[in-house]
Amino acid sequence: MYPEYMNESLDKVAKSRNKRFELAKSGKPVFPPMSAEEREEVLNKFHPDYKPEARRKIRIGPNKGEQLTTEVADMLESYSRVKPELFDLSRPDYETDILIIGGGGAGCAAAIIAMQEGAQSIISTKLRMGDANSMMSQGGMQAAVPEKDSPTRHYLDAIGGGHFENKPELVRALTEDGPDVVKWLEDLGVVWDKLDDGSLQVLHGGGTSRKRMHSCRDYTGAVIMRTLMDEVRNHPEKITALEFMPTIELILDKKGRCAGGVLYNLETEEYFVVKAKATIIATGGYGRLHIRGFDTTNHYGATGDGLIIAYRAGTKLLYMDSVQYHPTGSVFPEQIAGFLITEKIRGAGGQPLNKQGELFVFPREPRDVESSAFIRECLEKNNGIETPSGRLGVWLDSPLIEMLQGEGYINKQFPAMHRQFIRYGIDITKEPMLVYPSLHYQNGGIDINEKCETNLSGLYVAGEASGGVHGRNRLMGNSVLDYNVFGRRAGQHAAEYAKSVKLAPLTLEHIKNYENELKRAKIKTDLIAPVLLPSYTPEDVRRRQLTARYEGTLR
Repeated sequence: MYPEYMNESLDKVAKSRNKRFELAKSGKPVFPPMSAEEREEVLNKFHPDYKPEARRKIRIGPNKGEQLTTEVADMLESYSRVKPELFDLSRPDYETDILIIGGGGAGCAAAIIAMQEGAQSIISTKLRMGDANSMMSQGGMQAAVPEKDSPTRHYLDAIGGGHFENKPELVRALTEDGPDVVKWLEDLGVVWDKLDDGSLQVLHGGGTSRKRMHSCRDYTGAVIMRTLMDEVRNHPEKITALEFMPTIELILDKKGRCAGGVLYNLETEEYFVVKAKATIIATGGYGRLHIRGFDTTNHYGATGDGLIIAYRAGTKLLYMDSVQYHPTGSVFPEQIAGFLITEKIRGAGGQPLNKQGELFVFPREPRDVESSAFIRECLEKNNGIETPSGRLGVWLDSPLIEMLQGEGYINKQFPAMHRQFIRYGIDITKEPMLVYPSLHYQNGGIDINEKCETNLSGLYVAGEASGGVHGRNRLMGNSVLDYNVFGRRAGQHAAEYAKSVKLAPLTLEHIKNYENELKRAKIKTDLIAPVLLPSYTPEDVRRRQLTARYEGTLR
């Protein structure tokens, strides 16, 4: 239930709805899309990435001297959780063909394909299998399946959405593999939304020139993740899942190749050594670092672990100065601040409105542009709605969807969204949602090629932990496709590599070298990383926790 003081603004939204409905039904643009110059202006003035304090130079490692997101640079300039001299690497606790770090969509897809190539895998996951951003995606997956679409059009949309800074070979792999991924997932058991004639239902997403968004109501990520997990668990003889055992450092061999990892059991606080012929990082994003203080849509364990351990081992990062803020994160009810409100809502006709009930931006601009327009409306134009705790937001007019698509559409297409809000006395078929940009995705990551290979032999990366696929801005639905396409590719190529490699003796010498580099650069820090889990303990309380080792703002 909205506070009483918001009723005046809600009345304005309701009064403008019929006029906006008539315009939407006419087929004309409901608001003029921005020109390239207008997009650049709003990004430069209002996107959080463009603030001077948002980036700083990193002082050590493969990206030394480059401007990175400040919080990421801080985490990379940190000390390891392990003391290398305490480990006997000649007696590993586990040996396998492939160590897969991360139990989300990319990790599971990699394990399934590697299994089909004859490889044994161990999945090391921080929480339970499936506790990942993959599970939380709602809106859908892009793939150029419809007759009037093509991978070429999809490629052009993705390149344009990424500000033409994507790695072309990765975008080509993403878009060309798309149709096959749709079929592969359906064969595994994913039930896509379909029309009465049996054809696949597709919708628009922001920045797309064709309808190519495939969905499973608003449970798309959950349905895909459940399907992939089921397939993984159906093959315990080929795939071993180690839950609550994140990988906290990579292991190399004496020839400088990746050869496994050090795992930490969160329950028993024991360390374990895994020797692997090939390793795949699929650790997802870093939303729980709360870049620029923003709320996040990300799951609890999303603290960028894969970036840190790969960087210490010598892999280069790409576009780590770029963060994606999803335009529509919930700001009320405040118990679910940051909760993702899928872009599919705007694809179905939902409109962003200011406190005057006015549409102020084209609803399907690319995400970074749309987010910047929301921030401008709230901060510069003072047209936002303030919550009881002082957050600002704009309305997302969901009742308009029922008028455009027919009564019952929201309950059919967005059942999870409807249930989430009805718990707090807000019926989104009759009342709009209050939204503001929320930290959603790390556009950059570890530099890979189309085979998911890094510059470190034996190390592969898939999903959100990789960089270059989306340039400096990702379009809706391409992340779900990304973790499936590159998860499958990583599994295939890692399995092929594992068939022929002969590992030399193992070493953790790179950790000592990295920490010596910290000292030579005279970097003073108490940070220990990976942080594993975020801490929301107030700083004044942390100062009194004398028995806990200080690890910066996160633990």
